[in-house]
Amino acid sequence: MSHPRVTGPQATLPPAGLPGLDPSLSRLVSVEGVLDDRGASRLWHVLDTGGTLAEHGVEPLGTIIAVHGNPTWSYLWRALVTASLDRALDGRAAWRVVAVDQLEMGFSERSSLRRTLAQRIADLDALVSELGIRGPVVTIGHDWGGPVSLGWAVENRERVAAVIALNTAVHHPDGAELPFALRVATARGMLAAGTTGTTAFLDVTLALADLDPAVRAAFRAPYATVARRRGIGGFVADIPATPDHVSTPALHRMSAGLRELEVPALLLRGPKDPVFGEDHLDDLTERLPHADVHRFEGAGHLIAEERPYADVVLDWLDEKIVDAATAPARSRRSSPTKRAGTGTGTAPAGRLWDALDARRDDDDTAVIDMTTASGDGGPLRVSWRQLAARVDEIAAGLDAFGVRAGDRVSLLVQPGPTLTAALYACLRIGAVVVVADRGLGIRGLSRAVRGAVPDVVIGEVAGLAAARALGWPGRRISSASLPAATSRALGVEASLSDLARAGRGRTLPEPPAADAEAAVLFTSGSTGPAKGVVYTHAQVTALRDTLATHFAVSADTGLVTGFAPFALLGPALGTRSATPDMDVSAPRTLTAAAVAAAVRASDAKIVFLSPAAVANVVATADRLTDADRSALARVQTFLSTGAPVGVDLLRRAQALMPNAVAHTPYGMTECLLVADVTLPEIEAAAGDRGVCVGRPLGTGEVRISPLDDRGRAADETTTDAGVTGEVVISAPHLKRGYFRLHLTDRDARRGLPARWHRTGDVGHLDAEGRLWVEGRLPHVITTAEGPVTPVGVEQDVETVSAVVRAAAVGVGPVGRQVVVAVVESAVRRPGLASPELTDAVRAATAQSLAAVLAVPSLPTDIRHNSKIDRSRVAAWAERVLAGEKASAL
Repeated sequence: MSHPRVTGPQATLPPAGLPGLDPSLSRLVSVEGVLDDRGASRLWHVLDTGGTLAEHGVEPLGTIIAVHGNPTWSYLWRALVTASLDRALDGRAAWRVVAVDQLEMGFSERSSLRRTLAQRIADLDALVSELGIRGPVVTIGHDWGGPVSLGWAVENRERVAAVIALNTAVHHPDGAELPFALRVATARGMLAAGTTGTTAFLDVTLALADLDPAVRAAFRAPYATVARRRGIGGFVADIPATPDHVSTPALHRMSAGLRELEVPALLLRGPKDPVFGEDHLDDLTERLPHADVHRFEGAGHLIAEERPYADVVLDWLDEKIVDAATAPARSRRSSPTKRAGTGTGTAPAGRLWDALDARRDDDDTAVIDMTTASGDGGPLRVSWRQLAARVDEIAAGLDAFGVRAGDRVSLLVQPGPTLTAALYACLRIGAVVVVADRGLGIRGLSRAVRGAVPDVVIGEVAGLAAARALGWPGRRISSASLPAATSRALGVEASLSDLARAGRGRTLPEPPAADAEAAVLFTSGSTGPAKGVVYTHAQVTALRDTLATHFAVSADTGLVTGFAPFALLGPALGTRSATPDMDVSAPRTLTAAAVAAAVRASDAKIVFLSPAAVANVVATADRLTDADRSALARVQTFLSTGAPVGVDLLRRAQALMPNAVAHTPYGMTECLLVADVTLPEIEAAAGDRGVCVGRPLGTGEVRISPLDDRGRAADETTTDAGVTGEVVISAPHLKRGYFRLHLTDRDARRGLPARWHRTGDVGHLDAEGRLWVEGRLPHVITTAEGPVTPVGVEQDVETVSAVVRAAAVGVGPVGRQVVVAVVESAVRRPGLASPELTDAVRAATAQSLAAVLAVPSLPTDIRHNSKIDRSRVAAWAERVLAGEKASAL
């Protein structure tokens, strides 16, 4: 049947002067209609770089077909169009980019036809054929352009080199509601009025990003009239929200076909998207388990307008297509994604729970809970026999509950026997534990948990209430038995006790392989948004072995752990452990008396504390009794890790444990133990700039990536003494990668062999091979004389008696910054320091200081309470020196 061309708005070229759009790249293409549009000829508007490349004699490697969603148009891809041309004309890898205006949208033709998903895929195929595009083809889609572009890729997989998607969805579960924004848009009586009769849908979408007014006007340009907006309404009407929707079969074919799409895939996500949530990304990664994924924290639905995605895309294509063409063939790389299963690697030499298994018939104490009283009034004690049985029961119960290998389980439980049992149970069946503590703050914790998309949340009442209120995904399990009404209100399906009863006598599944994922541990958020760090079973087992060997941990050692990352390793090390009576997520709640009580209860020889906890322990030492001091005198090893610790504070802490050797291990969430140094070694090494953190532990290695004049770290590395640069590390217990942060992963490995990591710290090695940390890479001050690291200057300034703490920051443009000292002192109002304090500070350091500012208190990170937020201090100092009123920091 022939379909005549309808009258109404036809295709046209965009108006001149739209910001960022080269009008010479616009063209109109006539294409014969297909499927229900067969017999008609339709006019498309596209942005096409092919002609420009041909004029310059550049032969492209292939074609990137860019498909917009609703209610945008090809203008969305202008950055990709421009960046690809610039690179091609600069002699780099050349890609032709064809950014389409889908029919009924942008400046393409309008018709009376209702364009379904199947129709749009066929339309795109007809356009590709008309343009003579053969391959290789890379598809990129956003919003509802995702299913269209991916649908084309599934049907033309032999021509596809890679697929890329930005904030989209490819599956809608039967019976599930649409996101709220789409429920409103599709509601009876709202669809026509909100999408076509008015500009409401368009306005709301454009308001999702902070757009320049001229850019906002450019997006609105094709949709000035009701007739030109009918495509917006048609696109919304075509959302396959029910099983009987006309586009549901095409969506199902496409989403099922993705499982067989073997080409490289890149998924870019703005998490602040009210339409496409983390569950949509999780579904995509399940269908494309080899995909590289990156979440741009802070970005939303219009990610292409909020982040430099174009360079990301082209760099990724260089790596996956251009570089891969000259590299030896290799199998698909496994990414940190859900459903990792039990892995395919060989079993580790030892498993994390081996020591627990070995002591399962032992009635000696394994874990002590100082916050819970037992029947005799003392702290609750759990034996090895009880702990091993509880782990087995909960593990089997989780399996009965439907938790499978690779499922992610978020643990929102305070350290103690309950958390210990739940964690080892999850690991035993191959579930991936997700750990993000409350020290991130409610917003940071919510971002971390939602970003990890857990299948199950195990929590105490406070955590479960937050999960309910903030809409976190996952089935709910309570750590304690709750009243039926409370369970219903919190959406709890079972308690750990329920699972333990269900698991008694049940056979456990096969344990996970060494290379299976074990945990996602979130960073502190002190150096940017918290990042999920992925560890395999082999890596956490290597951490256990490194710790046990270096600190000579035996069954009789005993641990007191006031530092969350190490609070759960006691059973793995085969020694009893106790967590002091404190809020582990708020280290400053720990007192000296609480440490003494935990040491006395556990007869511990090793004490682990965070720097903030050490500070409060020292501050509350006057409350210790003779019995407390006697208990602390039995400690043999004292460790403070998580942030640099001043020598004076270490000395005061060791005075409370006079027979202990004080250690300050250096590490990070990505590699919890990198190097170690003792207090006597620090004192003997005094004189260098920075904080001495010692030599690498075990078989670990440390190298330095030198800084250039603009404070950037080089690709090459060195072990030469005295060279300042980024600290680069390797160890058997180094993380595998970041969770859904492909760009962060790539940056951390830039220029390095496998199993090496750029820490973001700056420092140097001395002639004895010891590492000295001088600050963070983003805080390097780039003066006209060269880069200046902050820690050495701060150490000088803190020798002034009136200074409590100091921050050295840079003010001014990169390469011409000046050094400013901001000191914490006894002042009532922030601002310029007094002449006397300024003179004293300048006299204390050889570094030239442009100004000295004084504040009542310097801001620190929310988790460690010890790392100064230099970025915040620098921004404040710049405002003050620019003449703004000195507000509180």
